[in-house]
Amino acid sequence: MIQTCNLVPRCILQHTFSPHQLLPILLLLLRTWWGSCHPQCLDYKPPFEPRQPLAFCKEYSKFGCCDVEKDEEISGRFYTIMENFDHSGYAACGKYVRSILCQECSPYAAHLYDAEDANTPMRMLPGLCGDYCSDYWRQCRYTLGLLLEDVENSQQFANLTATIEEDHRRFCEFLVLKDKEYCYPSVLTNAELNANLGLLNEDPEGCLELCLQEVANGLRNPVAMIHADDGTHRFFVAEQLGYVWVYLANGSRIDRPFLNLTKAVLTSPWAGDERGFLCIALHPRFTTVRKAYVYYSVSVKKEERIRISEFTVSAHDDNQLDHSSERTILEVVEPASNHNGGQLLFGHDGYLYIFIGDGGRAGDPFGKFGNSQNKSTLLGKVLRVDVDFNDNGAPYSIPSDNPFLDEKEARPEVYAYGVRNMWRCSIDRGDPVTTEGRGRMLCGDVGQNKYEEVDLIVKGGNYGWRAKEGFSCYDRKLCQNSSLDDVLPIFAYPHKLGKSVTGGYIYRGCQMPNLNGLYIFGDFMSGRLMSLRENVTTGEWQYNEICMGRDQTCRFPKLINSYYKYIISFAEDEAGELYFLATGVPSATARGGVIYKIVDPSRRAPPGKCSIKPSPVKIKGKLIHFHPKEEYVINKKPTTTAVPTTTTTTKPTTTKKKTRIVIKKPPMPTRKKPKPPPTTAATRKTTRKTTLPTTTPALKTTTKSASTTTVKPRTVQMAATTPATTSSTGYHTTSTTADSSRIAKTPTITTPSTGRHGRPLQYPPSTTSQYFKPQLLTTPSTKLLKQPHMTLISTPYPKAPDHRMTAAWPPYFSQTPLVPSYRPQRPLINTTLFKTQEEKLWLGEKLESEGEGNQVFKRPRGRGRGQGYKKARGGWRLRVGSVRLVSAEGLPDRGRVEIFIRGQWGTVCDDLFTIKSGSVVCRQLGFSTALAVMKRAVLGEADDSVRIFLDDVECEGEERSLLECKRSRVGKHNCSHAEDVGVICG
Repeated sequence: MIQTCNLVPRCILQHTFSPHQLLPILLLLLRTWWGSCHPQCLDYKPPFEPRQPLAFCKEYSKFGCCDVEKDEEISGRFYTIMENFDHSGYAACGKYVRSILCQECSPYAAHLYDAEDANTPMRMLPGLCGDYCSDYWRQCRYTLGLLLEDVENSQQFANLTATIEEDHRRFCEFLVLKDKEYCYPSVLTNAELNANLGLLNEDPEGCLELCLQEVANGLRNPVAMIHADDGTHRFFVAEQLGYVWVYLANGSRIDRPFLNLTKAVLTSPWAGDERGFLCIALHPRFTTVRKAYVYYSVSVKKEERIRISEFTVSAHDDNQLDHSSERTILEVVEPASNHNGGQLLFGHDGYLYIFIGDGGRAGDPFGKFGNSQNKSTLLGKVLRVDVDFNDNGAPYSIPSDNPFLDEKEARPEVYAYGVRNMWRCSIDRGDPVTTEGRGRMLCGDVGQNKYEEVDLIVKGGNYGWRAKEGFSCYDRKLCQNSSLDDVLPIFAYPHKLGKSVTGGYIYRGCQMPNLNGLYIFGDFMSGRLMSLRENVTTGEWQYNEICMGRDQTCRFPKLINSYYKYIISFAEDEAGELYFLATGVPSATARGGVIYKIVDPSRRAPPGKCSIKPSPVKIKGKLIHFHPKEEYVINKKPTTTAVPTTTTTTKPTTTKKKTRIVIKKPPMPTRKKPKPPPTTAATRKTTRKTTLPTTTPALKTTTKSASTTTVKPRTVQMAATTPATTSSTGYHTTSTTADSSRIAKTPTITTPSTGRHGRPLQYPPSTTSQYFKPQLLTTPSTKLLKQPHMTLISTPYPKAPDHRMTAAWPPYFSQTPLVPSYRPQRPLINTTLFKTQEEKLWLGEKLESEGEGNQVFKRPRGRGRGQGYKKARGGWRLRVGSVRLVSAEGLPDRGRVEIFIRGQWGTVCDDLFTIKSGSVVCRQLGFSTALAVMKRAVLGEADDSVRIFLDDVECEGEERSLLECKRSRVGKHNCSHAEDVGVICG
């Protein structure tokens, strides 16, 4: 039986399907939900193996989210908390406190803390399993206040903890994680979750799941990306049109090109034209030998040629070549416009390797055996030349150990032959520890009709073309020649997988240890990403396809899981991280090119191990900052099918009064502080009492969506559960007495039946609750903390109408650009409370009651009518861009944001709207700053008659109006009033 993180939602299992219907549904669900189980840390990055074993949270020494420094910090918190207990309390509660604290080190910490979505609030404590929470409550429930005490803004939870510590149901509602697969301690014992923990993710078909990060965009057929290996961590990107651009380590691009050969390069805008600027290589000692070598197509007297030239860096600008310094190293006549080759590499021996195609057309028809098997021509060859010390002599010399120096008819430059059209080669850096594989040269050789191949280049090797294509014969007469003695490819694949191989690199970087030794390459025509890993014992290479991880797998900041189809090239940066260059339109003039960084979401290097400090670069000109266009996985919104219109009415029910239960008290901490004023037993008895709630009129909640559901909430009366009192001293007695006395004086509120986060329930919480969490402020206002505390009585979820989620999974590649989107990381949110109503109460808000309409807070009139008005003919008028807060309660400092444009008021969508944008609104209204931004219409949803004016608002915080911020065009949006943003000012 397959168990994969609650694979099938219960709402679907409740329905009966015929066997022929059930199989497709289960397969669809398996494809949709596979990959939802993935490890992630609280910094939204993959787990790692610490460089040194942990001393306190030892169970996570092999793989987790803590290094030694974090482990010591957790240890310090533990011993600080346990100072409040005597020996018996330490023995009883130490294991619970330690286990809860150490979950920050769990590889599943992000799920335990409900932090997998960086745009939603995070729990303060890890999610526990139900049975474990019950044991914790019975044994050591009074440690909850201590666990929350040392966090920021702990006063916010003083009343909460004092209340729920005496109520088992509410205590575990606060701590229990509903996902039984992930909650602690079940997550440790789940064999399926931990079977391949820390290894490369694979989908059900065995495809390696990786993610991507967009690095550059707007390029015209980017054909090559290289680095200078000079400590600056710059990279140089060449376009087929003839431009080479310099990118700095921070992703910005210098506006002046490193090289501009557009007037000399022979190419065209035709899709698939193989001519153009094809490659660039920098001298291996670039800091001292300031030379670059380029490979491009030219037309000389109507004759097409391949030209390899040398350029010198400008004496005035390190980020430009001296265009007047061009020196031709080699020119080769091309009999046809295709099969131009196009690779330059400097080997570890310091020599320049040149990879030239067979001359074009089909089947290498030139001569008796073709160009590739003819060593007297340079076509269809790998050349090796020495370009050092050539300033005063010939442009290059021949290395003394080139393999065919002694053959009279062979060209001395030839290093290997029998190649068809090698496109993209690389040199292995070698294993970072053993140096195994260092210096190996791997190439992708494009095939003819049936096979594409990957070759390991060796000196003097004959790679078989045109006698062979891959492992099979192409020219049968040549193939049967016993003197062929060809080198077989390490891998070949048929054209049903792809028709034009693009050679790649063996990963030797630092950031993703799982990828070490993996050769990653692709196919230009099919867009397929592939990998090979060598079996050192047998020498064979194992193939695995690479696919994009599903949304949950790639749910990390700045990661995406789709790419453009046409994979042009692969690249390696100075640190050894891998990239590939692709485009959606294979034309030399189309700005559809994007550079992607390959990311493994399953494991990362330990913090600090891969840190780099780029050397400073002197810049002449301007920097063009990078703005990603692809939509981050973490920002993707769900797509749902239309929900049928139904009306459901539930009868109010009342639970029976609970009987008084006498519970043996667990150990209570004693804080080492000055003793408080003495309290009598009578006082304690009085303050321990909790007022019984009274039944309030039912509230009506109407859902504005495709379906309208009217639900009458249940009214639940909770009897006070008064445990047997025992005498206790110290910190806890004082705080509990004070909080209990406040609770006794506060009203009891019955909340309407809602979804998990306080909005009218439209969808099952298991499928949509993650999308309806409001954004809370990290630092609460002291003004808000002074609001009266209230005791909440929550009601169960109503039964929602049946519907199914329609998953919009992106393909492995896309041929059209995705919607531009960028969202910053959210600040750490301190807690996840029970309901959105409770979140409102902690912020000092009132709940809506039946019959209340929207009330608009208008600022007092003063001299000049305030900054929102301007004087016009006939009196004062509102300025365009003025804002107001619309609140059902008429509160002056909070409400739905509305902006005045085109003579009317309209709303603002919550997409990309952050606390900085909220501050712009609040300052317009005379407040100093914004305390919180409330999303998903938490502070009220406008009527359909109100227009939506602004979307994707991104402010820096200093603007005078939202209209001055980066935003979409007025009236252009992709949201509904369910996403109206609200602001709380202070």
